[in-house]
Amino acid sequence: MSIKAMDFSLRINPSICFTQNLPKPSSKLRFLTVRCSLPLTSDDAATGLAERPWKVADARLVLEDGSIWKAKSFGASGTQVGEVVFNTSLTGYQEILTDPSYAGQFVLMTNPHIGNTGVNFDDEESRQCFLAGLVIRSLSITTSNWRCVETLGDYLAERNIMGIYDVDTRAITRRLRQDGSLIGVLSTEQSRSDEVLLEMSRSWDIVGIDLISGVTCNAPYEWVDKTKSDWDFNSNGRDQETYRVVAYDFGIKHNILRRLASYGCKITVVPSTWPAAETLKVKPDGVLFSNGPGDPSAVPYAVETVKEILGKVPVFGICMGHQLLGQALGGKTFKMKFGHHGGNHPVCNLRNGRVEISAQNHNYAVDPASLPEGVEVTHVNLNDGSCAGLAYPALNVMSLQYHPEASPGPHDSDCAFREFIGLMKSTKQAA
Repeated sequence: MSIKAMDFSLRINPSICFTQNLPKPSSKLRFLTVRCSLPLTSDDAATGLAERPWKVADARLVLEDGSIWKAKSFGASGTQVGEVVFNTSLTGYQEILTDPSYAGQFVLMTNPHIGNTGVNFDDEESRQCFLAGLVIRSLSITTSNWRCVETLGDYLAERNIMGIYDVDTRAITRRLRQDGSLIGVLSTEQSRSDEVLLEMSRSWDIVGIDLISGVTCNAPYEWVDKTKSDWDFNSNGRDQETYRVVAYDFGIKHNILRRLASYGCKITVVPSTWPAAETLKVKPDGVLFSNGPGDPSAVPYAVETVKEILGKVPVFGICMGHQLLGQALGGKTFKMKFGHHGGNHPVCNLRNGRVEISAQNHNYAVDPASLPEGVEVTHVNLNDGSCAGLAYPALNVMSLQYHPEASPGPHDSDCAFREFIGLMKSTKQAA
C-alpha cells in the first residue's frame, strides 16, 4: 500500500486557538502547517484518488415519476422493483419486515433512526420476510437491546432483502402523499443506467396481481401457541370454553393466531385456495379471513370462498379479509392514494363512540356507498373518514380494516377478539 502525502495548509494562530486574547492588528501572526497522509490502494494510487474511511453512495432508488435518489446500501445487493409506501410507526420494524401484507412493496420508515434494537427471533410475524425492500434515513451503527441476536443489516442480507439508507425519507414521503404510491426500482448495480431502471419502474404494476398465492401456506396445519405470559394482556374475564376456528391464510400474522389461541380457540390454518366445503365439513364454530397483500380484486377465488361460507358460521375478517367480505357482500373496493401504514391511526367505533389508536397496513378500502342494505359500517378512520369496520348481524359477520392484534402495539383494539368469541358463543347457544 502506497502513501501519498496530501498538503492541507491549516493556518492556525496559537494565540487565537488557546487564549481568549485577540491579536492586535499590527501583531505578527505565526502559523503552523499541518500535513496529513491517507493510505491509498494500488488502484487509487494509479488514479490519484484517496480511499475514504466512510461508506459512499452505492445505490439508487428510481421512481416512476423520473426522480432518482442516491443512497447507501445495506442488506442484499442487486436490483428489485416494487411499490413504495411509507410507514409512520415509531417501533416494530421487525414485525413490519415479516408482515406478509408488504409483499411486493418497498417500505419507507418515516421514523429516521432504524436498527438500534437489532433483531430477535421472538418478534417474527411470519416464516420469512416478504417485502421487496426497506428504505430508511439513518441506519444505527450499534444495537442495544437485551433480546438482540443479530444486526438489521446481517438479518436482511441473510434473507436476500435489499435496504438503503442516507436518503431523504421526508422528501420522498411528501412526494408520496402528494402524488400517491409510486412504483420504484432499487439497485446497487452500476452497470444498469438510470434510463433502464426508470423503464423498469414504468413497465411494472402491482394492481391486479395475485400476491396472496406467494405468501399463503401450502397445506393445513394446527396452531396452538398462545401469547406468552410476559406479554399477555386483557386476560381477565375470558370465556373458558374452547371454540374451533378455521383461519384462512391470505398472509396471516402469527400474533393474530396467538391472540385467538389466548382467547380459547383451537385453530386450523388453511391455504387461501382451501375449498369452502372442506372448511364446513369440520363444523367450525367460526371462520377467520386473515390479512394479506395486494389487490382484493385480483383474487376472485377467495371472494367465492367467502360467499360460500357466509351465513353458515360466524366470520371475522381482518384487513384483506375485511375487503374480501366487502366484495362478497356485494360491495366494491378501490385503491387508496397512498394507503394506511403505521401504528398510530385513530379509528372511531361508531357503536359506542370509542376512539382506538390502531395499527394499519393496507392500500385498498371498501366503498361504503356500494354496500347493500343491512350491512353496517361500524368503524371509520378519523384521518380520512374511510371505512374501517363492517358488520352484518343477519349473517353473523364482523370485520376490521386494521390489525386488532397490533404487535408490537397499540392494543386498543384487542377487544375485537373478545367480540368474535361472543359472536361464536351466541350462535352456538342459539343452535
